[in-house]
Amino acid sequence: MDETFDFVVVGSGGGSMCAGLVMRQAGKSVLILEKTDLIGGSTAKAGGVMWIPANRFMKEAGVADSVEQGERYLDAVVAAREGDAPGTSRERRRTYITEANAMLEFLIRQGVPFERAPHWPDYYDDRDGGTLGRTVHAKLFDVNELGAWKAKLRPNAFQMPVPIYNAMILPLINRSWKAKWTAAKMVLKGLTAKLTGKHWVTAGAALQGRMLQAALKAGVELRTGIAVKEVVIEDGACTGVVVEKDGLRMRIGARLGVLLNAGGFAHNQDMRNKYIPGTRSEWSIAAEGDTGDMHREMMRIGAQMGQMEEMVGNQNMMPPGDGGPAGAQMQLCKPHAFLVDQSGQRYMNEGGSYMLFCQNMLERHRTVPALPSWMIMDSQFIRTYMLAATLPGANKPADWLSSGFLRKGDTIEDLAMACGIQPAALKDTTERFNRFARQGKDEDFGRGDRAYDRFLGDYTHGPNATLGTVEQGPFYAVAINPGDVGTFGGVVTDSAARVLREDGAVIRGLYATGTTTAAVMGRTYPGAGCSIGPSFTWGFVAAKHAAGLGNQSI
Repeated sequence: MDETFDFVVVGSGGGSMCAGLVMRQAGKSVLILEKTDLIGGSTAKAGGVMWIPANRFMKEAGVADSVEQGERYLDAVVAAREGDAPGTSRERRRTYITEANAMLEFLIRQGVPFERAPHWPDYYDDRDGGTLGRTVHAKLFDVNELGAWKAKLRPNAFQMPVPIYNAMILPLINRSWKAKWTAAKMVLKGLTAKLTGKHWVTAGAALQGRMLQAALKAGVELRTGIAVKEVVIEDGACTGVVVEKDGLRMRIGARLGVLLNAGGFAHNQDMRNKYIPGTRSEWSIAAEGDTGDMHREMMRIGAQMGQMEEMVGNQNMMPPGDGGPAGAQMQLCKPHAFLVDQSGQRYMNEGGSYMLFCQNMLERHRTVPALPSWMIMDSQFIRTYMLAATLPGANKPADWLSSGFLRKGDTIEDLAMACGIQPAALKDTTERFNRFARQGKDEDFGRGDRAYDRFLGDYTHGPNATLGTVEQGPFYAVAINPGDVGTFGGVVTDSAARVLREDGAVIRGLYATGTTTAAVMGRTYPGAGCSIGPSFTWGFVAAKHAAGLGNQSI
């Protein structure tokens, strides 16, 4: 080996710096290797929340929850769809809930502050064990505290000095005094920051910024622009990695083990074509380094792979320009809008889990053209709610119409023609939807029945926060794609986060977490933070195991 550390981590996304902190607490040397020039991975770009049942903040607020209730919920949601999902099992799910709380407490002791999003529902809150408030997030972070490392932190699209949970109400700014007050506080905090020399970041940037600060303070070594090409296996155990920088290769040893946290394959179109056909890399908001490098390496060494067909779906639209995908979940569940396939038929509840939403799109497309599907709106929606990043109102960018991104029709039949849909079919669907909207009950798909649907809707609108008629022309439509925030399948690990061979045997010294692995949530997404929470938790578990800490408190 050209050089050696106690523990080597591949990738700097969620869980990497957490693992580094555990190792440093144990007095071990740690090296984190990042292929790109920026630290934080897709976690830094995301909402940065973690789903943790029975967390300390629920107890402090007097909200009843327990490990057993969290298990019942995961059994009701995840176990029902286990099938061929080797990343999940009752043992791994229980380990996740208990270790996630230990991980959270560890980070708080390390000086990383968190808080709870009190009214964020589980995505299947109507199932046994479902509840509110299991999602936690890092507090706002002044990124200027990173000094020279500030330029190394991957930026986040949520450029606002309010917690991500509070920011979700801002689309109701034309309807809600609460939203107006949130916006006013945001502006005031922004002005104060300018006067005091602060630069507040939120969401994933706040989480990873705080983790980077803690890791640097603890003595974790981080290197960027270094690609890991191979894991070194000697006598059946992982002893290090082969890396490349500027065309030169070197071997880095790892006395206690290697943790793989290199993301998924969201930006590898060949792998997408093989495992998730019909999806496109340009629809993904994962970090650009998410190219499946370690997936291919794990296949080369004979590791067991699972759930490769899954992704954390994120329905989106593609406005013209270089801005990339624009999320559509918050808009699709607002009143005065619904989704149809290319035959003009509704085929699902437009609310609920974004992962399930995109699974439904891909499943529908097997029998009826549904890629893309169409979000159908009327003038009430355009006047009242945001679309993509634009404020409510009819003055949308001129190139939206000229490019065909936004379709328009004076009547619903005209809109159908503009979208290539049979006019009679779309008219019938619209009339049926309007009947449901007037009565406040979606008889076809139950939209608005769950707390999570209503959370996505407009709480000022009645009788159903998610249903409003589509009847005032002109009418509008945009194409909706099954995008993602990352893939959700990969190498199979055990309850100590150790990588398994195809025969089920452990590869000694090799650990994995994040979207490099087959997810513990299987083929579902039970709540906000069910990707980042497990990434941090299994990184925490892996480092404890590699350091020989067992169950002792750290």
